[in-house]
Amino acid sequence: MKAVLLTLSIGALAVGVPLSAHHSFAADYFEDRTVTVTGDLVEFEYRSPHAWVQLLVRDANGEPQKYSAEWASAPRLQRSGIAADTLKPGDRLTITGAPGRNAGERRLHVKTIERPADGWVWRGAGQRR
Repeated sequence: MKAVLLTLSIGALAVGVPLSAHHSFAADYFEDRTVTVTGDLVEFEYRSPHAWVQLLVRDANGEPQKYSAEWASAPRLQRSGIAADTLKPGDRLTITGAPGRNAGERRLHVKTIERPADGWVWRGAGQRR
């Protein structure tokens, strides 16, 4: 009986490890919806497991609100030609993404990023122009 329980426990752990190594974005974001925000870049965190883009976006009253946009990993971005200095503080960006499940956190899962000032665009799946 102990051997069966031990085997089941080890099997459960082995199955659980890959699942915890990478989460589903659907757990944190409404992947079936999109929102678009435009604001000024505060910080670009070029890192793994995911890069983050921090923006100040003006709300309907003109008050600045901080938005955090979760992007791809640094190695994936690098393969797409995106470096740590591609985005700079002060850049005016438009981000379209899946909204976070907790609206108060003002988070997005990035689908596209545009920098209208020079026409730079990144579209999901590593496509950029």
